[in-house]
Amino acid sequence: MGKLMPLFCLVYFTVCSSPLFTSSLTLHSDIQVLHVMKRCMDLYSIPPNSYLSSWDFVHDPCETTGGQFLGVLCSFPLDQSPSRITAIDLDSAGYEGFITSEIGNLTELTFINLSKNNFRGPIPESISNLKKLTRLSLSNNFFTGGIPLGLNTLKKLESLDISFNKLSGTILSSIGGLRGLTFLSLSNNQFTGRIPDLSGLWQLKTLDLSRNQLFGRLPNFPISLRTLILSHNILSGSLTPLIILKNLRVLDVSNNRLSGAITRDFFTIPKMTRLNVSNNHFKLLEIIRFVGHGAQLQVLDAQQNQLRGHLPVNLVTLQNLTTIDLSYNQFFGHIPDEYGARVGAWRTLYLDHNDLLGRLPAEFIKRPDRIRGSLSNNCLQCPDNIPLCTGRQRKISECQEHRDTN
Repeated sequence: MGKLMPLFCLVYFTVCSSPLFTSSLTLHSDIQVLHVMKRCMDLYSIPPNSYLSSWDFVHDPCETTGGQFLGVLCSFPLDQSPSRITAIDLDSAGYEGFITSEIGNLTELTFINLSKNNFRGPIPESISNLKKLTRLSLSNNFFTGGIPLGLNTLKKLESLDISFNKLSGTILSSIGGLRGLTFLSLSNNQFTGRIPDLSGLWQLKTLDLSRNQLFGRLPNFPISLRTLILSHNILSGSLTPLIILKNLRVLDVSNNRLSGAITRDFFTIPKMTRLNVSNNHFKLLEIIRFVGHGAQLQVLDAQQNQLRGHLPVNLVTLQNLTTIDLSYNQFFGHIPDEYGARVGAWRTLYLDHNDLLGRLPAEFIKRPDRIRGSLSNNCLQCPDNIPLCTGRQRKISECQEHRDTN
């Protein structure tokens, strides 16, 4: 029965094409679209006191002043022409059903939010008729199929969120034509292929493409980006294309197949606060000495790479750093004594599963309650009463062997 719903929605619109009211403030065709939208929901999924349950078509959507037609906004023209539906902002009530293709007839819509429900089926191609749309949020549903081909014609779109669905196919390069976008999230879907060049989205502040099946090297991105999340894909190559993104606050490229160096450039991005490069194949971590409070980095996560050499002493010059995870790498030698001076400022430190040797910095022992994390699975002289030392230490010979083979 569920598979017949889209056809039913089309048939219903046809048979209900006669006016619902003898006189109304709202354009009749807009009212009819709302009627079809409600009928395309599975009735059992519309709970009492939800927004959709308030859509009582005895009333006019734009005339009502009570608790009817919640989630609907209208325009009120000064020339006495009919009012139009300008926004549909549904609550997260768990509605189940399809979006009718007739939604494309609501040509004055500027805002659609259907997020956190259980809508299914494709995103209608007719959505490309909504030329005034500035925000489209369909996240946390069960939409399938690809991105509508005509979506790139919505030139006024500023925010597009279709994350947490079951969408598939490739990310078309034409999406780069949405030059008004400031927010774009396609995360937690099943998109494949390469990321197209998105550098033309010159106003984009947030881009989230995480948890898909995207592969290949990193393309060019808009220099306006403040948040870039590409985690949990199959991306490869180096981080070089990201060096020019000097406005970044948050960068997350974790759980990919990226390699090469995490260069000093990323630590000199002036407003970067969070850097997550974990679960990749990086072999080199470059950190220069910082003077003053220029670097804003607070969180550095580089766990589960192939980082080698001595622990970087210059970490202590990043004055705002509070959380560090360098676990599951191939660092060797002693923990620098300078690290001890950062106890308290550093709240979390994970150095476990490396090849570290020798004694701990004195402050690690004197102030064990001021820092949490783990130093386990190294070859350290680690007192049992220190929380950081919880877990086994390996034999010194094992760490020396790993250093020689690496």
